Amino acid sequence: MSDIVIGGDLRVDRLGYGAMRLSGDPGIFTPPKDRASAVAVLRRAVELGVNFIDTADAYALGDNETLIAEALHPYRDGLVIATKGGNTRPSADEWVAVGHPAYIRQQAELSLRRLKTDRIDLYQIHRLDPNLPVADQIETVAALQQEGKIRHIGLSEVTVEQLKQAQEVAPIASVQNLYNLVTRQSEDVLDYTAEQGIAFIPWFPIAAGKHAGPDGPVAKIAAEAGATPAQTALAWLLRRSDNIVPIPGTSSIAHLEENWAARDIALSDAHYEALDDLA
Repeated sequence: MSDIVIGGDLRVDRLGYGAMRLSGDPGIFTPPKDRASAVAVLRRAVELGVNFIDTADAYALGDNETLIAEALHPYRDGLVIATKGGNTRPSADEWVAVGHPAYIRQQAELSLRRLKTDRIDLYQIHRLDPNLPVADQIETVAALQQEGKIRHIGLSEVTVEQLKQAQEVAPIASVQNLYNLVTRQSEDVLDYTAEQGIAFIPWFPIAAGKHAGPDGPVAKIAAEAGATPAQTALAWLLRRSDNIVPIPGTSSIAHLEENWAARDIALSDAHYEALDDLA
């Protein structure tokens, strides 16, 4: 298992933690029902060695960021907290991209306050606003970077063309797109980020779709590899490309520990190729 350097100076383990699942409902709209348990999961993650935690201002309307600070501030040296802005939550069922400069600035300031920090290590545009030019949205976060409020800029759910447009305005350190064993529409984005030295952060990394289940091919390969299906899915991602940083999320310490152990799973060539053929 190796680490990765994001943006040239953020050295993190290649398996991170996504805090989204610490919300209290499937819509990621409310605070956790058991706050003490959520705090315990975050603290256990850091105890295990997780040094990259991903959140967003849209998760539980900002409470997810507050929760991270409550559990982990003052932050341990080397712990990287990444957050996202630019996605509004009018209701539990809605996610609406807003890229207006004033809104992005406001949300970045609120994230700084909730996370109890004076600089965000990695600030990602959660979704590009389709009603505004890409360059205009990147200029806003680039200005925040110049002011010292953001260390590095990331994007989420973008195409290669959008990423290239963003790179014309400012250096992009990471891209966070949906990607897993069975959902690979971002294959071209992954390959481009690898060429560019940009970290690729797959969200929802453990999904196995129709191949899941006790009699499915993932379970069969997992048993042969001496691993669980979740560990096997993560091990495939970690081998797929050196720039991949999965961020599996869970509200369970047991599942957290299971996911973390995926770092020690070495897939054989045959197992890797069999998993690769599942898409």
